[in-house]
Amino acid sequence: MIKNEKIKASEVSVTGLEGEDLGIMSTKEALKLAKELKVDLICTSLMTSPPPCKLIRAGAAKQEAAAEKRKDRAPKTKEIRLTPHIEEHDYDTKKTQMERILKSGDIAKLVVKIQGKQGDAAKKLLEDLIRDLKPWGSPSTGIQLSGKQAVVELHP
Repeated sequence: MIKNEKIKASEVSVTGLEGEDLGIMSTKEALKLAKELKVDLICTSLMTSPPPCKLIRAGAAKQEAAAEKRKDRAPKTKEIRLTPHIEEHDYDTKKTQMERILKSGDIAKLVVKIQGKQGDAAKKLLEDLIRDLKPWGSPSTGIQLSGKQAVVELHP
């Protein structure tokens, strides 16, 4: 992503802040307009002539670049370990942690360790978490109870 004075083309095709087409203008004119509006001029592609550029608020350019970077990488699976009998505060902390994982585009794998006859409590805990995290992710499979643990994966 090429920004402001680093754009070397003599002419650019400019798009405004609201997505409106401002037409083709000299790079100097486009930079002058960007300075007047207190925004950045970003070149989106060098493959065409004149290169398409758009006016973006200063902070928005960084956010857009970070979002694009997140889209490009493959999602990681992050495991969160729990016990069936969890305190309210710990539950909230783990839930917040899982929200952050799902918002970043990664997969949250919830693992509840089971001892003895805690299978029902573990299943209820996972069901509660799935319900609470519904706005950020959905389970890829059902809850899997196996021997010493209950597992479910949430995808963003």
